Amino acid sequence: MNKPKIVRPEESKPAHALWFDRKKYVTINFMVQKPKDVQVDIQPDKLILCCKNETDDVYYNELHFYDKVQIHDSRERVYDRTINVLLRKMKPDCAWPRLQKDPAKASWISVDFDNWRDWEHEEDEGKEEYDHYVDMIREMANSDKGEAPDMGDLSDSD
Repeated sequence: MNKPKIVRPEESKPAHALWFDRKKYVTINFMVQKPKDVQVDIQPDKLILCCKNETDDVYYNELHFYDKVQIHDSRERVYDRTINVLLRKMKPDCAWPRLQKDPAKASWISVDFDNWRDWEHEEDEGKEEYDHYVDMIREMANSDKGEAPDMGDLSDSD
């Protein structure tokens, strides 16, 4: 299935994009109010987006990815205020330090800090919470001049 080539319109501006990284996917949200005539071309090394908003302003974005993506398992979805693009990484478990190949930051791309998380250290999060809990129990026990409870009583099978 060949998609028609998206040609850059003469008068256009880039849509603001928020992105975040996960183990297997990269998500990009293009911020466009009431998008219409949406065209998205996802290629292994780049993405082209062209659309209009409710006042017929034309948006065009072209970005070359930091790393390759699987085009057959990547997709876009159009919402009222955004165009959401989900890109499946060719190399899962490999963090993307930036969205584009070029280290120069484009002014229209921002990190989505509301959805960002440091997934590379996720397995350590549980241990960190447990250590914090143990320290808290010890502090309480010391303040009561009693003994700390036996940590062997703690189990995941409640």
